[in-house]
Parts: sequence; C-alpha cells; structure tokens
Amino acid sequence: MGTSWNEEVTSFYSLSCQDRRFSKHIHDNVHGNIYLDPFFLQFVDTEQFQRLRDLKQLSLSHMVYPGAVHSRFEHSLGVYWLAGEAVHTIKAHQGSEINIERNDIKTVKLAGLLHDVAHGPFSHLFEREFLPRVLNGSKWSHEEMSVKMIDYIVDAHHIEIDAAILKNVKEMILANSANASQKTMSKKLFLYDIVANGRNGIDVDKFDYIVRDSRACGLGCNFQFQRLMETMRVMGDEICYKANDYLNIHKLFATRADLHRTVYTHAKVKAIDLMVVDALTLANGELGISESIQEPAKFWKLDDSILRQIETSDKQELKEARDLILRMRRRDLYQFCNEFSVPKDKQEHFKDITPQDIVCSQRNVGTTLKEEDVAVSIVKIDLTRGRSNPLESIKFFQEYESDRKFQIQDELISHLLPAFCQDMVVRVYSKKPELVEAVSEAFVNYQIKTYGRKVQVHDTPEKKKRLK
Repeated sequence: MGTSWNEEVTSFYSLSCQDRRFSKHIHDNVHGNIYLDPFFLQFVDTEQFQRLRDLKQLSLSHMVYPGAVHSRFEHSLGVYWLAGEAVHTIKAHQGSEINIERNDIKTVKLAGLLHDVAHGPFSHLFEREFLPRVLNGSKWSHEEMSVKMIDYIVDAHHIEIDAAILKNVKEMILANSANASQKTMSKKLFLYDIVANGRNGIDVDKFDYIVRDSRACGLGCNFQFQRLMETMRVMGDEICYKANDYLNIHKLFATRADLHRTVYTHAKVKAIDLMVVDALTLANGELGISESIQEPAKFWKLDDSILRQIETSDKQELKEARDLILRMRRRDLYQFCNEFSVPKDKQEHFKDITPQDIVCSQRNVGTTLKEEDVAVSIVKIDLTRGRSNPLESIKFFQEYESDRKFQIQDELISHLLPAFCQDMVVRVYSKKPELVEAVSEAFVNYQIKTYGRKVQVHDTPEKKKRLK
C-alpha cells in the first residue's frame, strides 16, 4: 500500500509545488514526501501547532495496539498534503472550465493543515465525555476552538494573511460541524467539501486517518482513496464520482466503521477511556482543566501530558486521580462485564442507560452495588450519517463526456450491502474486580426487565466473575 502511493505522490508533486528551493521537505510514512512552503511554515513553526506532537491521534489506544502512537501533528500534515493534491488534481483535469485560483489552493491547503489545531487531548474523549460531565452537558467543539486558535496564532505571530483567505479557511474547518456558518463564496462551493465534507462525508481528513490509523494498528486497509482522488469530477459545484467507484466509496465508510468497532471503541480501550475521564474529573477541581477551553492563550498549553502531571504530583488533592492512573499503568483496569446490541426497532427512541439503571436492577442481597461501582459505555457506530446511508447523498457520473449526474441505490449494485447503517452497543463495566459477578447479574436483570429477555450474546465468563 505504502510503496504504490509513494510512487503516485511523486507524479502528483509536479502539480502541487512551483519551486522546491523554498520548501521544507518532510518524509511521511504514509504519503511519502510532503513539502511545505514558507507561507505554511509560518503556522507549522509555532508553539501552538507544535503542540499537536503531544496529542496522540488515538488517545490511549496504544495500550491495546502498541503501534498506535502517532500524533495529530503528522495527521494534520497528511490532510494538508491530500487537500493540496485534491485541488490540484481538479485544476489539472478541469482547469479550462473551473477557474481555480492560487488563493483557492492556498485556502484549501491551510484549512487542511489547521483543521485540528485546537483539538483536545485524548482524541474525542475530552470534548464528548469529560467536558459534558464537568460542565453539565457542554457542547464545546474542537472545530470552533480551532477557528479561535487560528486568529490567536495570526495575531500572536504577526502572520500576514489575506482577510478573505482567513475567513474562508475558518468556514471550511466548520463545514462539517453543527455550527457550520454561511459560506462566503457563492461559487466554487465544492472547495468546502475537500477537507471537512458536510455534504456527504467524503473528505481528505477521512482519507488520511483511515489509512494512517489502520497502518499504525497493524490492520489491513483495502479502501483506495487514490482512485477516488484521480477520478473525481466537479459537476454543478459539487464533487461527483464515477459510478463504477460505488463499492470503493462504500469501503471508505465500512472501513471507518470497522476501525470504530475494532480500535476506537475496543472494549479495553473504552475501559481505559472511562478511567481517564474519571481521573480528569477528579483532578479538575484542583487543576482547573476545563477552565482553559474558551481562551486560546491557555488552551494551547493543554495536551496529553496532563496525565503525567497528575501521576507525578504529590498533592493530596490529586490522590484519587493519581491512584486511578496508577491502576491503568499496572493494568488494573475497569472490568468489562458484558454488552448487548440495541435492537434496530428500539434505536430511534433509545434512552441512555446509566449506572443507576444497572444498580436498580440488582436482586442479589449478598452484595449491594453502588452507582460509583458501575460504568456504562454507549457505543454508536455508523457510516457517518447515523441511521441514514451516506451514499444516498453522493452524486455519480458514468462517463467524462457526459454532464449528467445521478444517485445510485444500493440494491442496484449489490444485495450484499447492509440494509441498516447504525449499530448501538451498550457495555457495562465493574470498577472493582470483586464486583464483576454482581454487576453482570444486574445487567442481565436490566435486559430482561427492559426487553423481556436476555439480549447479550453470551454469559460473562466464570473466571472473570471469580476475580478478586
């Protein structure tokens, strides 16, 4: 996979760089040679961007997949590079009909470079699990903070940048978020779909992390983003794809879902995530971790090293948090008890299950469970659009000579494609090994009370129940 793509990058490079004499050369283990010219280096060579070296792309997944130690720094460089390749390919193939200007190229590449510049520590755990707990349902997003951080970097480092480019970069970063703003450009709207595609989910951000994460974890990846980048075509101000690439696009979404199932939400990875959230919550009062999230001047100083700060502190106020981190180091993790997949017909009106729900389902009078003994993880895995099929939002074309674009239904391609696009899995953990049996039984009781039967696939192993 790596060799063939590196060769293709070499041929692409003539499109995307005018003069290597003024560029910095970086060798990336996924895309090969990446070149940064002085304009982009102004952003890369700042302490705010360099912070991304200290944010592991996959949080603490390396405790399960030891190779998963890559950072958001190399991911950001990869997205920058692919964003440039995408816009240069479109320009090379359709330059006579689409007026892609130098500033358009600069804008798209800068959006790719900076799309994660204000990402929180520990992947998405920080904004999706920690902040909502300590800030009562916080809706903070790293995309919005990235927009603030870009302004901060420009001001703090006196970077000269065209105001229109800056505005469009920020709009492109927000394009796939809940707070997407009105797009300034009334024409060339397809440029907004390259980095963060709010229209159908196909973007170079996914291209990079799917290949990069798969490689780091030692997993195969049979999705070929190179083909999509070579054959894509702008039609009616949106990027369309050849009809015979339908299954390859499906592989994009299926591979992403598989990574979520096997890596990002692996049962032990989630156990570690739950412990990290508990540790950060316990330390928040003393360290004020959540107080930095609105101010770029404070936020850029927050990274994954916060765990080491807690672990090595002698403060009595951090003892509980410190003890939890020591448990992680010694592999004394929260114990996975069991899981079930929420039935399809129950997903639409599914109400999150809480530790209280499990505790209230116990019948064993011998052991009395408390809410703080139980952790519940609700895992949602989809194809990027919840229960909807993202391929229904994609436009295709048959031949380059034709101007007709159209949608394709799954059943016209294959009857082997999934009819349902979302899984919802409920997992229950015991925070103490000696309570695994009690928690497991209470979890079974909850299922019977809710669904009239056990919906978990198998019983909790007896040897796990006997842990002390």
